[in-house]
Amino acid sequence: MPAPYQLTPRALDDLNDIWNYIAKDHVTAADRVESSILEACDGLARHPLLGMKRKEITDLEVRFWTVPRFPNYVLVYRPETRPLQIIAVLHGMRDIESLLNR
Repeated sequence: MPAPYQLTPRALDDLNDIWNYIAKDHVTAADRVESSILEACDGLARHPLLGMKRKEITDLEVRFWTVPRFPNYVLVYRPETRPLQIIAVLHGMRDIESLLNR
């Protein structure tokens, strides 16, 4: 059975960066955050319209979903794709608009 979602290379880099940053202080915490992010991806794959469009941030056809257990992290994804394509995993305090327009 194919995976219900796919992390783009950028999203994989984001996830690795998040894990490495947290793991400097606490590997177990980094594992928990990573696991929660992946669980959120799985949930979105089952219910891709849960996220919100954010036209004030981007005109791209993407939606945004806050990771429930760690609300500082935001998933940016394309709801129409199968498997669901996660295009970025970002910290909510970052300038998401400029990151997406790169």
